[in-house]
Amino acid sequence: MEKQLSQIMPVDLINLSKIEIIIELEKLGLNNKQAKMRSSQLWNWLYVNGVTDFDLMSNIAKPFRLELKEHFYINRPKLISEQISKDGTRKWLFRFFDENNPLVAPVDVETVYIPEKTRGTLCVSSQVGCTLTCSFCHTGTQKLVRNLSAGEIISQVLMAKDLLGDFPNQKRPNNGLIPNENIRAITNIVMMGMGEPLYNFDNVKQALLIISDGDGLALSKRRITLSTSGVVPKIKPAGEEIGVMLAISLHAVRDDLRNELIPINKKWPIADLLEACRTYPSLSNARRITFEYVMLKGVNDSDADAKELVRLLANIPSKINLIPFNIWENSPYECSDWETIERFGDIVNRAGYASPIRTPRGRDIDAACGQLKSKSERVKRDKK
Repeated sequence: MEKQLSQIMPVDLINLSKIEIIIELEKLGLNNKQAKMRSSQLWNWLYVNGVTDFDLMSNIAKPFRLELKEHFYINRPKLISEQISKDGTRKWLFRFFDENNPLVAPVDVETVYIPEKTRGTLCVSSQVGCTLTCSFCHTGTQKLVRNLSAGEIISQVLMAKDLLGDFPNQKRPNNGLIPNENIRAITNIVMMGMGEPLYNFDNVKQALLIISDGDGLALSKRRITLSTSGVVPKIKPAGEEIGVMLAISLHAVRDDLRNELIPINKKWPIADLLEACRTYPSLSNARRITFEYVMLKGVNDSDADAKELVRLLANIPSKINLIPFNIWENSPYECSDWETIERFGDIVNRAGYASPIRTPRGRDIDAACGQLKSKSERVKRDKK
């Protein structure tokens, strides 16, 4: 049954690279030159114009548009909810389902948009749930359902652009902090949503290469950051094959504590993780690694922790993001006092490292770092 379905089901264009689109077009009888030309046209409609209807592809003859409809489709998730924080942060709950593939069960994913006057950052998910069970992270309390496909990762960006009026001839919502018409609504992407990106390496790689393609969405790789909790064997391939900026969820300077906070550390301890960072391809002062450090009261926020952090990161071009802990229901931790966070930051700064304190965004809608999960599960409960 599954084999028969795969033979008759149309293909989701958003899940395909340029080369894969060319191969699919050649299957329809086009020669290589024709397939390359049609592929470029489709790519432009999909990623420059954000079109989801083949009938709107005006530079493609109607008979061929009809043929495209038979063999391809353009999938988008359904918007289940939108929450807007008092600080302008938006959290969307997207439901991915595939009308053309009944074997794929619907799944819900949260995506967060963080606007500022001169930039807009989209926090994208790579998995439904997570396997890492980090003790301070609410997302980690949700069991892994499955990896997201490349198309589902990309579609979060396309949906966000639709909702923000970021494609040509769209009207941008009048919301104070969203950048004006002369600036992209989405200028930066961070793979920091639900899931561990390097546990979904192939799909994340395909998605980010498409997102950074100069003929489409054209986001610079220096404006895309992939965050990992420390999947050491995939760090070097990420640098070589994807080439985006790297962020490391460090959060502790001792293995015993990091084992508790981030259990993956038992498999790849701090020394192994930092060695992988030192050899990250293209690492330089212009392409620094960001180390994320959540501030947990009485746990990892002492002066001694700050000094050890400086020692550990010696000879690694680095920036250190200090993240005030975002409390969630039944969490075993508290956020460090502001005075403690500032003193920690001063120690790191004096050692020559940039150590900005991340301003919490979207806390009132559970959209802040480490909070993704709760509302999607609540929606499911409410619908029962």
